[in-house]
Amino acid sequence: MEQIFELNRTCRKLIAPFLEDYTLDQLNAIPEGFSNNLFWNIAHVVVTQQLLIYKLSGLNMLVSDELVDQYRKGTKPEQPATQADVDLIKSLLFDTIDQTQADYGSGVFTQFTEYPTSSGFVLKNVKDAMAYNNFHEGLHLGIMMSMRKLL
Repeated sequence: MEQIFELNRTCRKLIAPFLEDYTLDQLNAIPEGFSNNLFWNIAHVVVTQQLLIYKLSGLNMLVSDELVDQYRKGTKPEQPATQADVDLIKSLLFDTIDQTQADYGSGVFTQFTEYPTSSGFVLKNVKDAMAYNNFHEGLHLGIMMSMRKLL
């Protein structure tokens, strides 16, 4: 499991510079051919990790329901992100992974609701969810890398 957490941190280390190196306008810009922006993709991976791991395990998430409603699958930016939004996601980017690892080590993930993903993979337990989450975050990192060329 250590490798799964390390891979998740590695992906987040590649995502984090987007929040530092791009202006608020760039983070909010939706490039032609895309339905979301850089910021949405970053917030989306934070929210999705919480849904896949905590929500499906019947536990309280480390993010608000409001954040989930804004950035869950099927949403799109309804309003521009503010600097406060960016600061919040910056703080959650690694704190959520650290807390998940601590919670996993403490054995809090005792139940799980099976979930068929949109890519056809069925998550049967929290380990599956953690592994799938890394795949999901890698997909969004690739999208972000494509987007940045158009900004």
